[in-house]
Amino acid sequence: MTKSLTAPILRKAPKVLLHDHLDGGVRPATVIDLAAASGYDALPSTDDEELSRWFYEAANSGSLERYLETFAHTVGVMQTREALARVAAECAEDLAADGVVYAEIRYAPELHVDGGLSLPEVVEAVNEGFREGERRAAAAGTPIRVGALLTAMRHAARSMEIAELAVRYRDEGVAGFDIAGAEAGHPPTRHLDAFEYLQRENAHFTIHAGEGFGLPSIWQAIQWCGADRLGHGVRIIDDITVGPGGEADLGRLAAYVRDKRIPLEMAPTSNVMTGAAKSIEDHPIGLLRKLYFRVTVNTDNRLMSGTSMTQEFVKLAEAFDYDLRDFQWFTVNAMKSAFIPFDERLALINDVIKPGYAALATDR
Repeated sequence: MTKSLTAPILRKAPKVLLHDHLDGGVRPATVIDLAAASGYDALPSTDDEELSRWFYEAANSGSLERYLETFAHTVGVMQTREALARVAAECAEDLAADGVVYAEIRYAPELHVDGGLSLPEVVEAVNEGFREGERRAAAAGTPIRVGALLTAMRHAARSMEIAELAVRYRDEGVAGFDIAGAEAGHPPTRHLDAFEYLQRENAHFTIHAGEGFGLPSIWQAIQWCGADRLGHGVRIIDDITVGPGGEADLGRLAAYVRDKRIPLEMAPTSNVMTGAAKSIEDHPIGLLRKLYFRVTVNTDNRLMSGTSMTQEFVKLAEAFDYDLRDFQWFTVNAMKSAFIPFDERLALINDVIKPGYAALATDR
């Protein structure tokens, strides 16, 4: 890592986060509070530090399926309007304190109706929380803009309902749509009607693909479903051959993804924990950055992965000797790929991100 590029410096860098799950970033203390308030008695611990450690160790198994099991506890305590609004507000505050200036946070409304809330009530509660978090962040001198991505579970059959919900609330803080969950055995084409509806409505969507399953998942997400972005997309590396001299030969799918500038929402720490990459040093992001794919850096699940955007940047700086120019490149990539209007993206790039990195470079 560039010697002077420390965590405190990288925390000040403006960041853009496109792939972060609301139920994967809850504060441990909040999980404990909400469990006590709701009578949820299945937590493995009621001590902040112990619970935080349990989430990390349980998630760090090398299996996407085992990783996903940890969400039973966070989802279990997010079943009321008050709980959802609190978690969303704290999410915005925590990201802003870490230097994030724009974020799209995803969650699955269908997972938060066990307490009697309707799907629209879930969306309205989360939106309310994000707006409150934005107000608190602005008051603290760390402004952030947060949009929601409504996620449908790929093993369920409610994707059309969730897609319609995303369109209904797109002028009230919902930026787009997503599908998530275990990839193997649950291809994105099962939800083709939802994607075709979103396209007809000129709505934005991303698809988890190429994390727990290979190239067919990526191909279907793009060529059948029309994804604007790929959630993770790590396995695109399977379509790239690197020769003995370091030269890269791109297969047709990899070349298409690069040529079309399809954004890849990569989360290095999470990808290692789920077995999608062997280590940070071996993560495909290194090669993909060299080849100028539109790669973005993300956290995925801050609680389960014990991470933050600053920590992701620190690990990449250590592994690949990245400097501020590299991190500005990743950040601009992400802002270009956000699901908000072009002029608003451009304003954040020119008025916030580039000046922020220029100031950091001058200070050093």
